[in-house]
Amino acid sequence: MNNIELAEINIEDLIPHRGKMILIDEIVEMTPEYSLTSSTVNEDWPLLSAGGVSALILIEVAAQSAGVCNGWDRIRVKGIESSKMGWLVGIKRAEFSRDFIPLRSKIITRSENSSKYDNLRITSSVSRVDDDIIAEVTLQLFQAAND
Repeated sequence: MNNIELAEINIEDLIPHRGKMILIDEIVEMTPEYSLTSSTVNEDWPLLSAGGVSALILIEVAAQSAGVCNGWDRIRVKGIESSKMGWLVGIKRAEFSRDFIPLRSKIITRSENSSKYDNLRITSSVSRVDDDIIAEVTLQLFQAAND
């Protein structure tokens, strides 16, 4: 196991996204099994229209939040220089309580690995704005072996 401290890494070390496609602003809490992330809707987000974004973007927020904890697990086991290859994501379930999320909304997402086997994960995520649950998303993640 590597002795890398959480404070030594950033979001780009954990997920393959770059630039405007990174939707997570802050990692609030992280373990190899779950992450708690914060995202604020801004003008650079995909699916923006008329002062907000479609709730469908919460699927990507859930996927990036899941990528954070699985990226941390990768770094702990294989080191910071290990491959940052992305995951193929399948949507198993997605339920939204809103169709639209206004600009400047702060979204807190908790993603947890409910099942983990080799390069396969099933994650369950809950996204909230204030005290309201706005999405519950279950994803299947698969990462090709990096030989």
